[in-house]
Amino acid sequence: MRKRTQAREIALKILYQIDVVPQDAKKAAEDFFSYDQDSDSEIKEFANKLISGTLDSLETLDKKIAEFAANWELDRMAVVDRNVLRLACFELMFLADIPSKVTINEAVDLAKKYGGIDSGKFVNGILDKINKTDIKKS
Repeated sequence: MRKRTQAREIALKILYQIDVVPQDAKKAAEDFFSYDQDSDSEIKEFANKLISGTLDSLETLDKKIAEFAANWELDRMAVVDRNVLRLACFELMFLADIPSKVTINEAVDLAKKYGGIDSGKFVNGILDKINKTDIKKS
């Protein structure tokens, strides 16, 4: 598995944990990495960048997702789907060095792996709409 793919998976797990049991993000990441001895510094660095960026931009990301998730309220979405969308929106909106297609494919893969039967389709549909109509990386 590629390093950024591993970092996204770790970031999702930590964001999920923080969403279910609110806690300090830095502490949650430290705890996770204390048990995960296989991750090298590059993976940890990118995962931490994704986690902190997503949490720092949470209000903006949630507004963007809500705007394009017709008939869905964020708090009623599956926790995995919600956090995959947040993570991918952060990448789409703020990480210009990552192609949109890569971000969306990685998010769909995460949703398929950790979400429900239709999570991949759900995530793909929302991210595709956001990417086609509204993303201007800064």
